Amino acid sequence: MNDSDLDLVYTTLCRTLTTEGEAQAPLYLARLALLCMTELGDAHRALSLIEAARLPTGSALTASDAEN
Repeated sequence: MNDSDLDLVYTTLCRTLTTEGEAQAPLYLARLALLCMTELGDAHRALSLIEAARLPTGSALTASDAEN
């Protein structure tokens, strides 16, 4: 996936979350995560990505944190 594709996917996700609304966003994200894990088809890789996505403890998430 190139930068343009990534931008399109991320923008679409953000717009979809806005459309779903704040109350439904966690449910939507959980469903999306399950669909992505199913498509990934690799439990070890999925577990690695879950760990990599953890938010830093004791601090607010910054743009540089999201890039790493």
